[in-house]
Amino acid sequence: MTTRREAIGLGLGTLAGLLAGPEALRALGTLPRSIGPSPGLDVALKAARWIAASRIETKDGIAWPADPAKPESVGTDLYNGMPGVVLFHLELYRASGDKHWLDEARLGANELISRLPAMAAAGDAGLYTGLAGAAWVIEEVHRATGDGRYRDHAVRALTLIHTKSERTGNGVAWTGSSATSDIISGSAGIGLFLLWADAEIRPGASRDLALATGKRLLELGQPSNGGLKWAVAPTVKNLYPNFSHGTAGVSYFLASLYQVSADRAFLDGALAGARYLTAVANTDGDGLKVFHHEPGGESLFYLSWCHGPAGTSRLFHKFAQVTQDDRWLEMIRRGARATIDSGIPEQRTPGFWNNISQCCGNCGVGEYFLWLQRIMPNGEYASMVQRVAEDTMRRSTAERDGLKWIQAENRVSPDDVVAQTGYMQGASGVGAFFLHMDSQAVKKPRAIVWPDAPSA
Repeated sequence: MTTRREAIGLGLGTLAGLLAGPEALRALGTLPRSIGPSPGLDVALKAARWIAASRIETKDGIAWPADPAKPESVGTDLYNGMPGVVLFHLELYRASGDKHWLDEARLGANELISRLPAMAAAGDAGLYTGLAGAAWVIEEVHRATGDGRYRDHAVRALTLIHTKSERTGNGVAWTGSSATSDIISGSAGIGLFLLWADAEIRPGASRDLALATGKRLLELGQPSNGGLKWAVAPTVKNLYPNFSHGTAGVSYFLASLYQVSADRAFLDGALAGARYLTAVANTDGDGLKVFHHEPGGESLFYLSWCHGPAGTSRLFHKFAQVTQDDRWLEMIRRGARATIDSGIPEQRTPGFWNNISQCCGNCGVGEYFLWLQRIMPNGEYASMVQRVAEDTMRRSTAERDGLKWIQAENRVSPDDVVAQTGYMQGASGVGAFFLHMDSQAVKKPRAIVWPDAPSA
């Protein structure tokens, strides 16, 4: 098996200057012949070939384990399971035009559909953990294929999600493992999916449920530092303020509700969340970043999508959209400043460990700066994208004709390293980041926009 350093020697790490385009690299003599006209696509294809080696054929379709060394690790969660691999194959198809990847996506969606009854029985409606994520992915397959069967199953999954809600207080909450407030598994993420589904799958069917979800979240806000904050759940001891599990994600959903309803209560709640976040933020060096958790984690700063500026900046962008106030764009710039000044990706920090993925590591930061380049172009941001790409390739391992990334998924388990196939943790998300670099270089709009992602 080729090591990372050997892979670099083979040319797999020669992505310096990627944003300048492949012809510029060829002129400099730094682009190997194995890299085609779209260097990001070449990396993505290598990631896909590694994922394909773990492919499992089933009676209904195909599945991919999260950890190829553990065939039993096939999951139905969008975060780390097979739905994210299906999405990656859809993006590969759109980037390459090769129908093989669409066929693989269809087979993966077929297997996912076969597992919907078990998912419903498990009771998880979450965006990254359950039915909402599955419904979204199945509908994306419908959009790519035009096959109405996938729309039918997306509607079926949406209907199942509706059945998992229960009336509480002046709104609704969710049962089982989705009885949380957050983006990952709870009300904020499910609510964002409902808003997306209301626009894309069945207009008018989910708006009221989304609004009721927001009303319950308003009731759960806890006064703090002149604003509001939200716990994941009453039984969770730590409070996480950023996007994936906390106040930034809840506030983002509430501001999204204001966009569709013009109900000032939702905007007021979202702004109260922002007041709390800015009151507790670290502003050293004109940056802006919010700690990982309280109590006990007030000096720990993550830097990627889940608990860092890469995710929390989405809230400030949403405010810029709904209020037309440019001071929120300044908050985004300050989040970028804090990220750049941290010295990542070359310098690893306590909150930016040996992880290259979309959730916690390199690719989440890379996507952040790609997005910043779209909404507020800046040479520093372009440089960060390039640096993240180069560092990600340095951390790759070649295996046969593919590429994988061995990483520590969890900060608290730094010695537990594994190469994974999924989107938020694994090769699918890495490959997608490199595809996004290609598409942005030619000013091509995103083919797929996630329900919790900024539209710009």
